[in-house]
Amino acid sequence: MKRILTATVLIIAVVALVLFGQPWMITIFSAVIACLAAYEYIQLSEAGGSPVPLWWMAASVTLFFLVVYKYPQETITAVSAGTLILFAWNAFTTPLSRVLGETAAGLFGLLYIAYPLTLIPRLWREEDGPALLLFLFLCVWAGDIAALYIGRRFGRHKLAPRLSPNKTWEGAIASVVASVAFGMALVGLGEYLSFHNSNFTRLHTSEPWWQSFLLAIVLNVAAQLGDLLESALKRGANIKDSGTLLPGHGGILDRIDALLLAAPVLWFVLALKEFYSMGIF
Repeated sequence: MKRILTATVLIIAVVALVLFGQPWMITIFSAVIACLAAYEYIQLSEAGGSPVPLWWMAASVTLFFLVVYKYPQETITAVSAGTLILFAWNAFTTPLSRVLGETAAGLFGLLYIAYPLTLIPRLWREEDGPALLLFLFLCVWAGDIAALYIGRRFGRHKLAPRLSPNKTWEGAIASVVASVAFGMALVGLGEYLSFHNSNFTRLHTSEPWWQSFLLAIVLNVAAQLGDLLESALKRGANIKDSGTLLPGHGGILDRIDALLLAAPVLWFVLALKEFYSMGIF
């Protein structure tokens, strides 16, 4: 019951923010989630033998979001500056044998957590941005729920036992089907609402249905891989859950692990479509 209640509250909050929020609201919300996930990440990295200073991670994530919001063309500069500061700190304060590992752990944390979440407000500002974001979230959420319950009930064949013993091929297939079904339902709803109410077009997308169909599959595969990759971090650190902040779900990082890979994949797909002049979603 805790799991269902927590998920319901989060879904309502995110959907309301995407449909009715402003860019600065979405940026602040994404930054807060990134800071909470980064805090859980530094606990993982410490358990794995490569601690990252809390002060540095908090400052770097905050700076990263500020730069991306105001000067997105300077993203690489912000990452480079933060990494060099951590490098210098480690060089003077930690055993020399740990300088490389701890600096690399900090840089990875920025790229793994902060960068994907800075894409959320940028995706929202794209043409058809709100519909695109909800499509992304729905593919991730529906796939995750289907994989959990179908895999638990019917799963027989292990998907990646070394990384996540409970995940099965049956659950993975159900996850893909659910992402496609709910993603296409959202596309259909957007078409229906925009046709019957010209003032409500936030769910409308401009591309053919088959592109949305393929996109749902790509995002689902990325999301499932993101889930497995976070499991690799946790198992390597001998930790079951990244945190306890969300009742019935574990930590923030446990809830956004799929999104951390799916969001950059979506951004990459949009970049490819723009490069080849294939239109938008």
